[in-house]
Amino acid sequence: MERERAYLSMHESSGFMNRFPAAQDALMSIIGSSYDGIYITDGDANTIYVNQSYQVISGLEPEDVMGVNMRTLVNGGIISKSATLLALQKKRTVTIEQDFRTGKHAVVTSTPIFNQTDQIVMVVTNVRDISELYILREELKKSNEISQKYQKQILQDADIVAADDISLKLIRMIDRVAMLDTPILLLGETGVGKERIASYIHKNSGRKNKNFIKVNCGAIAESLIESELFGYEPGSFTGANKEGKIGFFGLANEGTIFLDELGELSVGAQVKLLRVLQEQEIVRVGSNKPEKIDVRILAATNQNLEDLIEAGRFRKDLYYRLNIFPVVIPPLRRRKGDIPVLAKTALEELNRKYGKSKSFSQTAILTLLEYQWPGNVRELRNIVERAFIMSDEDAITAADLPLQTIRSVLEGEAEDQTLNLKDLLELTEYEYIYRAYKKYKNVRAAAKSIQMDPATFTRKRKKYKTKFVLYK
Repeated sequence: MERERAYLSMHESSGFMNRFPAAQDALMSIIGSSYDGIYITDGDANTIYVNQSYQVISGLEPEDVMGVNMRTLVNGGIISKSATLLALQKKRTVTIEQDFRTGKHAVVTSTPIFNQTDQIVMVVTNVRDISELYILREELKKSNEISQKYQKQILQDADIVAADDISLKLIRMIDRVAMLDTPILLLGETGVGKERIASYIHKNSGRKNKNFIKVNCGAIAESLIESELFGYEPGSFTGANKEGKIGFFGLANEGTIFLDELGELSVGAQVKLLRVLQEQEIVRVGSNKPEKIDVRILAATNQNLEDLIEAGRFRKDLYYRLNIFPVVIPPLRRRKGDIPVLAKTALEELNRKYGKSKSFSQTAILTLLEYQWPGNVRELRNIVERAFIMSDEDAITAADLPLQTIRSVLEGEAEDQTLNLKDLLELTEYEYIYRAYKKYKNVRAAAKSIQMDPATFTRKRKKYKTKFVLYK
């Protein structure tokens, strides 16, 4: 870059003031009163002028520097580094940042002044105090670091991935209510991550250091659900523990209870749950004595509770008590920005666990984005794990993703239109058998690779090959 030059005709003289005619006294007054520090040396780096602002910024007195060469000041540690010397060396304007013993931080700009013979006759240095800006910059840096740490903590603690704008909006909404004790009703399809959201709410609440009790209401027999939830007195019924039982609500006292598959609760259990919400008390099975309870209730369902109300299977008053703050978690197909991050996060976990370094190809990511994910996040994690196991190379390609098979099953395209869980498990097993045989080309090696007896391998391969005719 061609440097700019400022040409100045001067008579040789030993003092800076003598180089300016008396008519320029006013200019010197302006320089002397400048808010910025002004430091001027001659062409040999000898100090010939400092103004008052420079003295305030640097903490140096005129007698410390006047007439002293800049090299001497640097070598003596009086000035930490010199933009003046850099400007003389490079013969162009130089800007650096500098700290002074006063604790101030400044931007220092040194500009060489040339005469008509292209010789540097003076270096004018402008010193601007940016201490406050520097402090703000450091605070912003720390704030960003804390923010990044916070985001990492979310991913680590609750496995929450919020890359899509819809998910980010959802998390921001949840953050507004997490610290309150308001009941929250989590709604959404199977596999969208309701339990993970519930865990996130608890860990960001005032109860985070207390128990977080998860209860799958659909996994408890209707005859036992009241005693499991609210506990029972000794000898309350045949087979009861002689010491009684505290129940899930008792375990969650002062903490949080998460009731998953809420729509499966019996009407009798719903009545008692309503009492907890209204009176903050429970009554154990076999007792008439209410016990005070302090628990935050989070509930989740993939059913339409209003339809259950119409069918007489869910109490309207309980619905209204729980529906104070409903949170609808969108299906994965509506927050596609989360898909690549979720898939890569699941793959990284598997890589760490098994000491691998597998990754997704671009075509694999595009395939994941195109799929509709009827099983949502749960299905995605399962697909990633299966691709991890069955892929021959470190790069997982679209061909390694068993999406077409799953799609055929879930959309009812298979011959057996009444495909149930048993069939789905058999289909999964067949995928392992199919891929193993494709890789090893013989029964014995293929069976060994998936820890299966060769005879069993042959029998199942023949059976599944006939049953799942759509497998390609």
